[in-house]
Amino acid sequence: MSSGQDESSVRVAVRIRPQLSKEKIEGCHICTFVTPGEPQVVLGKDKPFTFDYVFDMDSQQDSIYSNCTEKLIEGCFEGYNATIFAYGQTGSGKTYTMGTGFDVNINEEELGIIPRAISHLFRGIEERRQAATEQGRPVPEFKINAQFLELYNEEVLDLFDSTRDMEARKQKSNIKIHEDASGGIYTVGVTTRTVSSEAEMMQCLRLGALSRTTASTQMNVQSSRSHAIFTIHLCQVRVCASDNVGGTDNKLVNGSSEMNEFETLTAKFHFVDLAGSERLKRTGATGDRAKEGISINCGLLALGNVISALGDRSKRSTHVPYRDSKLTRLLQDSLGGNSQTVMIACISPSDRDFMETLNTLKYANRARNIKNKVMVNQDRASQQISALRTEIARLQMELMEYKTGKRMVGEDGLESINDMVHENSMLQTENNNLRVRVKAMQETIDAQRARLTQLLSDQANQTLARAGEGNEEIGNMIQNYIKEIEELRAKLLESEAVNETLRKNLSRASTRSSFYAGPLLVLCICVLTEDFQADLANITCEIAIKQRLIDELENSQRRLHTLKQQYEQKLMMLQSKIRDTQLERDRVFQNMVESCTEEKAKKIKSEYEKKLNSMNKELQKLQSARKEHARLLKNQSQYEKQLKKLQQEVTEMKKTKVGLMKQMKEHQERTRATETRRNREIATLKKDHRKQEHQLRQLEAQKRQQELVLRRRAEEITALRRQVRPASGKFNRKVSLPEPLQESSPRTAAIRPQTAGATMRTGGVYSTRTARAKWQSLERRISDIIMQRMTISNMETDMNRLLKQREELTKRREKVMRKRDKIASEDTDADRTVLSLNEEMESLTANIDYINDSIADCQANIMQMEEAKEEGDTVDVSAVISSCTLSEARVLLDHFLSMAINKGLQAAQKESQIKVMEGRLKQTEINSATQNQLLFHMLKEKAELNPELDALLGNALQGLTHINAQFTFSFTSDVRFLSHTGFCLMRSSSARSPTATERKSLDRSPLTRRRAQDRMFNASVSCVFWSRGPAASPAQAVRSSRAARLQCVHVAEGHTKPLLCVDSTDDLLFTGSKDRTCKVWNLVTGQEIMSLGDHPSSVVSVRYCSSLVFTVSTAYVKVWDIRDSAKCIRTLTSSGQVSQGDTCGSSSVAIPPGENQINQIALNPSGTFLYAASGNTVRMWDLRRFVSTGKLTGHLGPVMCLTVDQMGKGQDVVITGSKDHTVKMFDVVEGAQGSISATHHFDPSHQDGLEALAIHGDALFTAARDSCIKKWDLTRKQLQEVSNAHSDLLSSLAVVPGSSAVMSGCKSGLLKFWHTDTLRALGEIRGHDSSVNDICTNSSQLFTASDDRTVKIWQVNGSLEDGLH
Repeated sequence: MSSGQDESSVRVAVRIRPQLSKEKIEGCHICTFVTPGEPQVVLGKDKPFTFDYVFDMDSQQDSIYSNCTEKLIEGCFEGYNATIFAYGQTGSGKTYTMGTGFDVNINEEELGIIPRAISHLFRGIEERRQAATEQGRPVPEFKINAQFLELYNEEVLDLFDSTRDMEARKQKSNIKIHEDASGGIYTVGVTTRTVSSEAEMMQCLRLGALSRTTASTQMNVQSSRSHAIFTIHLCQVRVCASDNVGGTDNKLVNGSSEMNEFETLTAKFHFVDLAGSERLKRTGATGDRAKEGISINCGLLALGNVISALGDRSKRSTHVPYRDSKLTRLLQDSLGGNSQTVMIACISPSDRDFMETLNTLKYANRARNIKNKVMVNQDRASQQISALRTEIARLQMELMEYKTGKRMVGEDGLESINDMVHENSMLQTENNNLRVRVKAMQETIDAQRARLTQLLSDQANQTLARAGEGNEEIGNMIQNYIKEIEELRAKLLESEAVNETLRKNLSRASTRSSFYAGPLLVLCICVLTEDFQADLANITCEIAIKQRLIDELENSQRRLHTLKQQYEQKLMMLQSKIRDTQLERDRVFQNMVESCTEEKAKKIKSEYEKKLNSMNKELQKLQSARKEHARLLKNQSQYEKQLKKLQQEVTEMKKTKVGLMKQMKEHQERTRATETRRNREIATLKKDHRKQEHQLRQLEAQKRQQELVLRRRAEEITALRRQVRPASGKFNRKVSLPEPLQESSPRTAAIRPQTAGATMRTGGVYSTRTARAKWQSLERRISDIIMQRMTISNMETDMNRLLKQREELTKRREKVMRKRDKIASEDTDADRTVLSLNEEMESLTANIDYINDSIADCQANIMQMEEAKEEGDTVDVSAVISSCTLSEARVLLDHFLSMAINKGLQAAQKESQIKVMEGRLKQTEINSATQNQLLFHMLKEKAELNPELDALLGNALQGLTHINAQFTFSFTSDVRFLSHTGFCLMRSSSARSPTATERKSLDRSPLTRRRAQDRMFNASVSCVFWSRGPAASPAQAVRSSRAARLQCVHVAEGHTKPLLCVDSTDDLLFTGSKDRTCKVWNLVTGQEIMSLGDHPSSVVSVRYCSSLVFTVSTAYVKVWDIRDSAKCIRTLTSSGQVSQGDTCGSSSVAIPPGENQINQIALNPSGTFLYAASGNTVRMWDLRRFVSTGKLTGHLGPVMCLTVDQMGKGQDVVITGSKDHTVKMFDVVEGAQGSISATHHFDPSHQDGLEALAIHGDALFTAARDSCIKKWDLTRKQLQEVSNAHSDLLSSLAVVPGSSAVMSGCKSGLLKFWHTDTLRALGEIRGHDSSVNDICTNSSQLFTASDDRTVKIWQVNGSLEDGLH
């Protein structure tokens, strides 16, 4: 196997996903067209893109795999690296194509590339093992490792790491990327799993895929938020393929035993599922989703720059920015390195995604120009063996050429090609021409022989016809005989000619002189050997030919003898039949004479005469055939003589062959001895030659060293001479100055500085002028590019506007269509109404068609602008920049710097103006909302006497309360006085209308207005103020209007980082934060009681029971006794260890080996057992003895949430939710120990990992990352669910106390309420500006912990079954 480099282009495939039902409903058109029979896709009207493969919307997974991936898997078995990665916008089908998104109900036909590749890999391994067993060769050994990486926010994460939690995503990863000596990329700190079967590999892939980061956006319900790289490392040890060089290269013959040589091949296969490129204005991402989208686009931008640098022919000599992103660093081998790479570009066919599709196709088109240097990955021993084997083959070929005389060494020691070789090639050409002529002549001879056979057969038939009536069977038989005789005669003549030639050669060989002397001995021996071999070959060939002739003659003789016997038997039968007929005739005739009449006798006589005549004719024919047969028998005797003669010749030739073989053996022995002697002489000469070359190289090295030393000495002498200062000027002139320059040197010294200065000034002016001209051209080009991009952006905005208009018109048309169908089916007399609706539908259809035409024109204009932009970017700017000198580059850099400063200043001024305007707008909206509230409440008092006005205000107030809730709960303590003011005014207006003095106070200065509002607030609202200490600054109480049933009554502040967990009783509140502390609050006084610190990392869960506080951080659970001045009395670990006091330390962030991250804890209602979710198990702790009693097992992924309920005395029901999408129930009886399996599995499972659980009576509520809330009825086994409950990621869930409602929180800070019986939406409210991480309840209140470092306390007034207002 060759280990040399081979260039391989990156192959690109394009897959067009089918249109979604939502796109069809919204009237989206298809903007892509695949050319039939060609790998070409046309975008828009006439923009073609050609790729290696194109798969249309109806393509299947199997065809994609067979075309794109099968060859890559087969190449891995030969030691070649491979990479396949999917690229495209979000929601274009990348994860589906790659097969990393596991679905419970997926069919085998819908399996992606990775599962099919795994099956193909293990099937190929089994086939190679079976083939080696059948052929009797050693079975190859295979070792397969798997790695699964995730690149999330530019951090490399290990998806096989079961100890990783959500917090680890935001910490710096310990995985490092390195480059080996050969340029290969490898990672350090990644979990590598060794697998031995397809099931194990699929299990690893499933576990990693479940741990991958996904979230919901407006474009994709389950969007990948990170790049995933699944790597398979294949190492195989197999027997080296035999090259048959010399016959003994790969084995050592010792009797019948042999020793095989093995080679080690390694290969790695990267399966890359890139996160989709997305636009924030289309995905609607905010918060963490927006940060993830920005990170994804940055990585894809770096990947695009690498592809441009490698694919653009004008930029191939420039630097390739692999280190701009970890994604490009990991894919360095795949792009321009040692890998066979396939890129699958996934696109959407809808015109709504036209810009994303265009960018993806341009992206993929550049990737086609990338050239990879592919080579076989062998270990060093195998590479050395392969190189040595190649060298041996070359030397043996060279030795053979020397032996055959093709190469020769001249008198001058130079190698040259022998003239005999040229002559031999000419003779071979002539021999080939003669062979063609012989073949043509042979065909002519065959045709003439066939013609002669036909003539002789015709002549024999004519002879038979003259003797009697001819018979067709006899004629065919004679023709076959003649044909066979002619063929035998031709072969006999040919064999005689060859025999004569061999006799002449043999006589020449026997008369050759055998005395040769001097240096021609070896050459003569070679010539004699060749002659002997040629003679022996000719004799062997002639013996074979004559042996075939003998066999054919013997077969022909046997056939003739058989025919002779048959004819003789036939003649004897006919003669006996004639005699019997004659006797019968005589007997009948005699009887007739005695008894019959004369007429009857004549009749019988005539019949018998006819019969006799026919028999006589047949007898004559057979007799003539017998004569011909006799003649052939005579010829057969001649053939027998020839046969005997041929047999004698064959015997003689065999004897001659034996003699020749003996002579050849003798010559070979003599030749071998001579060759051995000559080889020894050649080896001695080569050894001497190498010694001489070595001595020559040593002498040359010595000479170079001496020259180097002399040069250094000369330089030192020159330097010393320059440093010497002579005593007198006369001596200086004699020594330093040459004679012709002694008089002119002072004048020259005076003139030279002036000339140099003038030259520098002229060059500076010239370079500045040229740089200014280049800057002007660059500035014009930059302006043109900006204008082009602004034009494209405006066109894109117009296209989006048209798309929205089309969507609205399509919805209107659907609505009108349903209305028309309903009227037509219910009312038979509504022809006029139906006609008007038809006219409206036709109008809407015409408008939609017009908009579609406008969209198509807009797309065509965008493509034209893109082409013009590419031409301008690649021609003008690159030409100007490449022609700059160093001084010109400095001038251009100065201009660019000043231009950047000016543009930055303008942008900062615009941003400040925008912020001021936004602040004014926000303040105006707040004032407007406050005034609207006041106006409605004032009218509400008057409406008590007017029912019609009351109904009108009720309808308007429903729309207003939602807006006010958003404003009220969207501001934190920075603008809290505004919210308080609004509520104070609303509360006071409910009791009475504002007086003239109060209305006048609203128009005063801000300070006076604020003081007046504070006085009104204190006079009209009764609330509890939380104390503002140095560590905690809780906010003032916030009151909603009388229409709101949910009010935020307190805000707890004091943590310095986001809050992650919360727990409460009726008197105490416990909060855990990222600042590594857990704070305890008094709900009665509103003050912070204590702070529990010294945690190794963030506090992710907190629980309280019987004066004991349990806090979770990394792999530890700390037990605090708050009665004894907040002392840590126990430390529990995830592995089941217990230690006295605080042993985990506050500085150890890393999780120790053998431990797992604890995600959540829960206490049973009696407070005797603690359940801790660590990894994919739940550990049970008996708090009466502080010992671990066992584990709850059965999950494949990490357990993220759990809840505990008590069915009977001493029996706990533990319900767990995991990242493997499943929910399980465990029955734990008192005294249970060891591993406990699940008693119930809740099916169907969620589509993503679980985040929160809540129990309400006999109902279980589950919330997952797929934005779905499910209700499981534990008694009636019924399931209800709400899909897309939140637009962002669900994070928490809780049952509202004293009401039939469930509250859910998401990462965007939104709180939604659902009915516990029907899951009907009751309303929503903006609870926080940041993510709601946890929710808990006590007997009367709700507590929400958020990333904004606050805990809000909510009070429910009445029942929420009819809504929030």
